[in-house]
Amino acid sequence: MLSGRRLDLLDPTPVDIEIEDIAHGLAFVARWNGQTHGDFAYSVAEHSLLVEELYGRMYKSATPKTRLMALLHDAPEYVIGDMISPVKAAVGPGYETLDDRLMAAIHIRFGLPAETPKRLKAQIKKADKISAWMEATQIAGFSISEANKLFGVPDPKTIDGLSIRLRPAVEVRTEYTARVETLLAAL
Repeated sequence: MLSGRRLDLLDPTPVDIEIEDIAHGLAFVARWNGQTHGDFAYSVAEHSLLVEELYGRMYKSATPKTRLMALLHDAPEYVIGDMISPVKAAVGPGYETLDDRLMAAIHIRFGLPAETPKRLKAQIKKADKISAWMEATQIAGFSISEANKLFGVPDPKTIDGLSIRLRPAVEVRTEYTARVETLLAAL
């Protein structure tokens, strides 16, 4: 990792996890395999910031801890990349096992439970699907009816005033790091 840490992907440990490495990796990993409109790739870091914002809007009982878990929901992708769902399915259960090991190490590193509780995971997934709907319709060339079929119809109040922002990776990296630090300070 850029921090100088050596991360064993098959047996990751929390002591080898640094937020700077996560933020850097996610800011440079493109969602939609880079197949989006705009001058900059839409990064996993930017997506994660949006998911955390949506989660907070949807669940008024959200706490800094649950918001941090929403923000970190795709954190393992800083080292394993972002694969579209059909590729993940084709790779099989090995991908999910690797993802779960990395997520557990990341969560423990930041004082979170190794495994996301099922109810919370489902709530974050709802926010993730709304983010995917926004991404699909705003930057990935999907029609609204197409996105509605794939991701469901979002509540207009949840997305009111939000739009996809395409920015340089270093700017997104800085915002992601700052947001994690803010949430950690509030725990």
